[in-house]
Amino acid sequence: MRLANLIACLLCALFLTACSDGGGPATPVPPVNPADIPAEPESGGTLVQPTIGEPSNLIPILATDGSSHEIAGQIYVGLLKYDKDINLVPYAAESYEVLDNGRLLRFKLREDIYWTDGVQLTADDVEFTYRLTIDPKTPTAYAGNFKLVKEFRKTGRFSFEVTYDRPFAKALVSWATDILPKHLLEGEDLLNTRYSRAPVGAGPYMLTEWTAGSQLVLTANPNFFEGKPYIDRIVYRMIPDMGTQFLELKAGNLDMMGLDPLQYLYQTSGPGWDGSFQKFEFLASGYTFLGFNFKHPFFQDVRVRQAVDYAIDRRELVKGVLYGLGAAANGPYKPGTWQYDMNVKPRPYDPAKARELLAEAGWTDSDGDGWLDKDGKRFAISIITNQGNTQRIKTGVILQQRLRDVGIQVSLRTVEWAAFIKEFVDKGRFDAIILGWNILQDPDIYDVWHSSQAVDGGLNFTRYVNPELDELLERGRHLVGQAARKPLYDRVQEILHDDAPYCFLYVPMALPIVQARIQNIKAAPAGISYNSEKWWIPRGLQHQP
Repeated sequence: MRLANLIACLLCALFLTACSDGGGPATPVPPVNPADIPAEPESGGTLVQPTIGEPSNLIPILATDGSSHEIAGQIYVGLLKYDKDINLVPYAAESYEVLDNGRLLRFKLREDIYWTDGVQLTADDVEFTYRLTIDPKTPTAYAGNFKLVKEFRKTGRFSFEVTYDRPFAKALVSWATDILPKHLLEGEDLLNTRYSRAPVGAGPYMLTEWTAGSQLVLTANPNFFEGKPYIDRIVYRMIPDMGTQFLELKAGNLDMMGLDPLQYLYQTSGPGWDGSFQKFEFLASGYTFLGFNFKHPFFQDVRVRQAVDYAIDRRELVKGVLYGLGAAANGPYKPGTWQYDMNVKPRPYDPAKARELLAEAGWTDSDGDGWLDKDGKRFAISIITNQGNTQRIKTGVILQQRLRDVGIQVSLRTVEWAAFIKEFVDKGRFDAIILGWNILQDPDIYDVWHSSQAVDGGLNFTRYVNPELDELLERGRHLVGQAARKPLYDRVQEILHDDAPYCFLYVPMALPIVQARIQNIKAAPAGISYNSEKWWIPRGLQHQP
């Protein structure tokens, strides 16, 4: 199928959906008159938002999925957090010092922080979290940062210091991790504890209901040290399909969601929308990729991986999937950041080059059936992604056609989110995978790409191993300053481009929509959720679903 025809078919299908779902909400969400908004925030009300699946675990060091971490971020606190400009600022820490060229960190905790069961949070909890994370018996993907610590030493009930043998560039941000309660988890079997379904935190909200397969309810923590949040309850409804989420938004049953580009551009304006909702648009801190399983014999040849990359037209993806609301990805860093290497370019769409590389690797159509084969085996693979993510599913449809054009047979499979993570991603049970990563502010990507993480439950779930990359990632962690780190991480990007363990596809725009009754949402470099505990709803617009 020709490029233009494929896009036309996709757009036609999408607009047929748009016609059946289009127009304003069936039960219109009433517009908000700015003149009716009080000058001062008012407390109360409920915010309802979707999550694509059941959280895998609310013990953060055991969770690798976004749903779990989003909800855990409301329940727990870390020593530090990012502000609206993506700068690290004190959170549970009252103050901190970075000394001896980064080899020594000193923290002083606030003394007014209490777990929601009334026990005071102290340096004992921070030390417990650190030691639990590095315990070999803890099945966590996040131990690497803390294993570089030479010594953790408490200097008081609310103070401690951490020393390193060498400077560690990511040292400070690593201590922004969520703190766990020692008095509740000490001696517990983390894989079989009731705590994972009934966590106790010290954050702005506390979990008060978890109905499996349906919803989680968080209630404002009245003793939160930064002040009780204005909104009384946050309800996370488990809705794995974005189309269903959109119908619920239109019906007034959701207060917010992330739109796909079609919804953003064509389905959320005009009567029933203008004045009732507020929309935002900013480049997401994340990218979508096609990853190869290096245990699969087909993908152990770099020529095959590069061939697949040449067979992909990123402009087609940006146009056909993102409707132009995004950019082609060239690596693991966000365009416009200092670590982004502008000299590394995505491979151009070149199906002839793809076929040439595949032939060099021994893949030819020996029987004239239109499919490549080698040693009697057809080049047939499955690409897996998660249910409910329309962008990834549409991406899979386009990739299926483009790979068909060069003789590779692709079947697509979608799986419910929790099972997708636990049974397929964590266990490496896939041929190739469409997924996305959030892009962190620090360029250290050790946890995703170092060979030590290529284990079940590790973040290097493609099982990619490259000794030069390992050495660079290890060395990069101990360099301080952008000038020293920039050449090293440029080389990291070159390796990932040349060796093609992923096909980096695109960086989408984030397109959140929120009911206009929700106040104090201020878009910033960090997005919109950085100050969610300060959002509020005018009393006359509050409702309890």
